[in-house]
Amino acid sequence: MRERQREQRQKRWPQRCAVTLIAIVCLTTGASAQKAQPAGADVATALTGALSAACKEDDAAFAPFLTSENAAEFQDLVGPQRTAFMKRIVQLDDPGRPLISTGDDGLSVLRCETPAITTEMRFGAAKISDNLAFIPVTVPSPGEDPRTIRFGLVREQGQWKLLSLGLVILDVQALSEEWARADIEAVENDAVDNLRQIAAALDSYRTAFGMLPDSLAQLGPAPASGISPDAASLMDADLAAGEKGGYKFRYRIVPSASATTPEDQNKLAGYEIAATPTAYGKTGTRSFFLDSSGALRGADKKGEVAGPEDPRIDAGSGGEAQPAQP
Repeated sequence: MRERQREQRQKRWPQRCAVTLIAIVCLTTGASAQKAQPAGADVATALTGALSAACKEDDAAFAPFLTSENAAEFQDLVGPQRTAFMKRIVQLDDPGRPLISTGDDGLSVLRCETPAITTEMRFGAAKISDNLAFIPVTVPSPGEDPRTIRFGLVREQGQWKLLSLGLVILDVQALSEEWARADIEAVENDAVDNLRQIAAALDSYRTAFGMLPDSLAQLGPAPASGISPDAASLMDADLAAGEKGGYKFRYRIVPSASATTPEDQNKLAGYEIAATPTAYGKTGTRSFFLDSSGALRGADKKGEVAGPEDPRIDAGSGGEAQPAQP
């Protein structure tokens, strides 16, 4: 009996050795495969993680991809500021769903699907030198040349963290303030464009009907029955309602002192249009004033209405409001 058990153990021994040998080979092969992975794989993984979190506007998931100093500054920002910062990273207004895939070249492709638009970010090959790494990311644009930005990462405590965007070193506090100012300037420039659109609509209305409208509402979209003095269809509904793009618009008729008849008054009366931010410091800091002469004025009025006594502003290229030259 014992002899038979000994023989069975001896028969099973080669099988156990074979299993053990296979396990060792598998472990060794797995370790070799890990060592054989491109050095840029970890860098690309970190960058896709950061951009995916920014795509979702998930500040808790985004913060770990920042250096310790920037992460602390990021957490010190209020919620809307953190969201605005992530929007700038991926250049999208709405939160989206990130989808990660691999392109034909074997490199990462990150798509961010939002309700309004889907962007595709194609990663280039990572260039690594000691604790620094750089990855170019290209974003194709229909009908335009693709945009490429070079992301820099630094190894901190064994993990890759965002370091730079293009030539700009990532400084959360400074960039947050700079980007906030740029956003406000863009809203202010849109407000100036809307002022001029209202002025053009008023001039067109007077040409068509021989007088100025009593309110901006009369410049709005016309019904199916057609255009009339009460619905001239000269601008969109939001602007006709007196509020658009973070600004409120006030309009009033300025009677002519030289007019002696109602007909002359209709022809000679002027107008004034004022634009004030709906939320001072958030949607804008400057208030603007435009009259029928075409003179644009404006200043930081702390949310109050601008008037004819405020400094003159000249319109620069692209509709940007710029201080007039003396």
